[in-house]
Amino acid sequence: MTLLLVSEELAKSHNSGYTRKDGTVVHPFDDKRYKKPATKWSATGSHGVTAPQYGLPGAKPGYGGGGGYGGHSGALFDAPKPKPKAYHPKPGDKGQQVGIYSPHVPAVAALSDPGAVATITPGCEMPESLNGIAFTSWTPPADEDWDFVDGQMDDLDEPVLHVPKGKEAASGLVIVEPDGRAWVVSPTNRFGGYKNTFPKGKVEPELSFQSNAIKEAWEEGGIKANVIGLLGDVERTTSVTRYYLARRVAGNPAADVTWESQAVHLVPIAKLTDFLDAKVDHSVVDLLSG
Repeated sequence: MTLLLVSEELAKSHNSGYTRKDGTVVHPFDDKRYKKPATKWSATGSHGVTAPQYGLPGAKPGYGGGGGYGGHSGALFDAPKPKPKAYHPKPGDKGQQVGIYSPHVPAVAALSDPGAVATITPGCEMPESLNGIAFTSWTPPADEDWDFVDGQMDDLDEPVLHVPKGKEAASGLVIVEPDGRAWVVSPTNRFGGYKNTFPKGKVEPELSFQSNAIKEAWEEGGIKANVIGLLGDVERTTSVTRYYLARRVAGNPAADVTWESQAVHLVPIAKLTDFLDAKVDHSVVDLLSG
């Protein structure tokens, strides 16, 4: 619950409007007898973010066009919103410009070092290939054809996914390179509260778990990957996510990643636990390392 503390002086200044004896009309919130003090807050939103930092109590940065915010609750106040430091080259779902408030610095040269963390940002220059696999753009299927996307293991023996009441089924990929590193994405403006995470998403209607996971990896990482095995199921806050082990076969993260991610990283498996900020993702690392 968001709590707003309002001073007595400020409360008095919020009148509903009236007419003075001399006929002067005083409009609502226009009473000059009281000086409106600076807004004071003692509020923490549902995500633990101090309200003045973002301009909305409990708000966290969203995908919104050029600086919109999502996930807010409670009353508005008059603190200025921060300005984006950069803009994603890809438009949002509605064609809007997407602002980025803390852009990443690319570290593409680290791709050649198996022990280093490489960072790819939208639009940066990429090498032609890595580990013998070219960074070539891939044309995804039409929306109605995603369920038939290649790269699925038709003969993979999959157990039933048990989803508790109130949660949803999701799927994702852990894409591992031959050099022993895995691909990780940084959601734009830490959407969902994640700084770094594996590509995943709730299973869309008409999609299989595998096709949904391949689609999420493409949209969030700009990577076309093929499923090579079942990793395991992890219960998250709002979902139970089935993770598959996968191999990159195409795609260029710098050119193909959508506005959903502001950076894509290649991280040594031994460094994944420290790199992933959500503890639930550490369970995925355990599956990978087990």
